[in-house]
Amino acid sequence: MSRIAYVNGRYVPHSEAAVHVEDRGFQFADGVYEVCEVRQGMIVDLTRHLNRLDRSLSELKMASPMSRAALTFVIREVLRRNRVTNGIFYLQVTRGAARRDHFFPAPGTPPTVTITAKSTDPSVAAKKYANGIKVITIPENRWDRVDIKTVGLLPNVLAKQQAKEMGAQDAIFVDRNGIVMEGASSNVWIVTPDGEMVTRPAEHGILRGITRTTAIDVAANLGLKVVEREFRTEEMLAAREVFFTSATGICVPIVEIDGKTIANGHPGTVSTSVRDAFFDVAEKTPI
Repeated sequence: MSRIAYVNGRYVPHSEAAVHVEDRGFQFADGVYEVCEVRQGMIVDLTRHLNRLDRSLSELKMASPMSRAALTFVIREVLRRNRVTNGIFYLQVTRGAARRDHFFPAPGTPPTVTITAKSTDPSVAAKKYANGIKVITIPENRWDRVDIKTVGLLPNVLAKQQAKEMGAQDAIFVDRNGIVMEGASSNVWIVTPDGEMVTRPAEHGILRGITRTTAIDVAANLGLKVVEREFRTEEMLAAREVFFTSATGICVPIVEIDGKTIANGHPGTVSTSVRDAFFDVAEKTPI
C-alpha cells in the first residue's frame, strides 16, 4: 500500500506530495511542527501536542490553520488512510508561500499545512534501546528560543551527525557554564544516588517536551520523586542513571557519555519502570 500525505486540504500520494518553491518553511524555516506517537490504535498525548502547537504558532505570530476539531479529523484521516496502528504522525505548519521577503507576507496568506504518517514496529525500538545508547556532549550553539518547536533544526542535525561520526547514537547540548541543556531531539534526565529523577526546568533554554511532561505524571504514579533543576556535566557523568525522553523513543537509557560509562553501563530500573508504565498513564485518543 502506498503512503498518503495531507497537503493544504488534499490527500495525495506521499511520493507526489509537494509545496511551493517559495514556501516560507523552505526559504526561512518559518514554521513549526509536532511529532506524535501512535500505539495500539491510539494517538498518545494528542491534547498536549496540539496545545504546544498552538503555543508555538502564537510565539511566531501565526494563526492556527484550522479549528482543533478539524485538525484532529485530518490527523485521524491521515492515520486511517495509511493504516497506522503503531507508528507516528508528523504535522507541520508554515507561514505559507509568498514572494521571498524577510517581512511577513500580506495578511490573509494561507498557511501551508502538511501531515504525514508511517507505521513502525514497537519491537524494533524496544530492541534498539534495550542495552542503552552512547552519546556525546557538544557546546550549545542554537538560537535562544528553543522553547518554540520550529523547523529550524540545522544545529540539531549537525549534532546528530557529529555523534554518528564519533560512533555514538545521539548528542547532548551543554552551555558555556557546563550546564546540561537537552538532547538533539529529546529532554535529558538523571537519577541521583538518592533515587531522585532530575530534569532541568522548561521555562527557558529547552523545549517543554510532551513526553517529559507525561513522564512526570508517570513518576508520580510510581511514587518516584521528580526535581526540576539545573545540573552540570559532572553530576550527569556521576549519576545513577541518565536517560532521554521523546515522543519517538519514550524513555531511552544512556549508558555512555563522551566515552565514560554511566554507572554499571546498563539501563537502570528507574528509566525501565517509567518506560513500562508510560502508555498506561498517557492520554490515549482513538484513531
